[in-house]
Amino acid sequence: MNILSLPGIPLVQPGDNLVQIILDGVQAAGLSLQSGDVLVVTSKIISKAEGRLVRLDAVEPGEEAHKLAEEVNKDPRIVELILQESHAISRQARNVLVTQHRLGFISANAGIDQSNVPQSGEYVLLLPLDPDATARHIREQLRAQTGADVGIVVSDSHGRPFRVGTVGVAIGVAGLPAVLDLRGQPDLFGRELHISMQGYGDMIASTAQLVSGEGAEGRPVTLVRGLPYPRSDGTARDLLRAPENDLYR
Repeated sequence: MNILSLPGIPLVQPGDNLVQIILDGVQAAGLSLQSGDVLVVTSKIISKAEGRLVRLDAVEPGEEAHKLAEEVNKDPRIVELILQESHAISRQARNVLVTQHRLGFISANAGIDQSNVPQSGEYVLLLPLDPDATARHIREQLRAQTGADVGIVVSDSHGRPFRVGTVGVAIGVAGLPAVLDLRGQPDLFGRELHISMQGYGDMIASTAQLVSGEGAEGRPVTLVRGLPYPRSDGTARDLLRAPENDLYR
């Protein structure tokens, strides 16, 4: 298996054509897309292309945001956006606000970020509106222009309860399974697996993060080649555990 973060990806601006940017990156790497390739695209450049930059001066915090901001020691304007992007608050403490995002997963600050945003003091970046739909669109457009049937993973960085450090996770998936169900398959000694299910989309996202980085690397698109996977119409929502099966919620 080969993993390559594509070179020459420019700073993405609202309205930019991500499909063309990806194709230019593939060409700059001296490659052409092949069926079976997987492209991991960071949520950040999708958010930028979709115009998900919000100017903080334009945000008017409500009463709830002001109260919560004082409790968690955060900018009330950012707290207002976190509340707008969330279904519920999961945990809060001084300098910490963890919510159930409107897309269903649990994340700090509803995924709202100021890193790698040029006007970091004035703007924040929200997560894409519908990462699964964007992944499908990118996949369909790439297939139309190149004939290659590729998988797409939209990645983000999440922390984990009881563990230090962030890992890459899939918040959008198209053309491959987000979850691989291994139940019914034999182990090394022929015993039938009864529980094993792989968070396949997350595993791909985290692998790509090893080469794309999170800081000043400027490598937001990663090509994974030679990874065997069953073709399927998975979505990132497949990775969400049902509340009735979640012992920690």
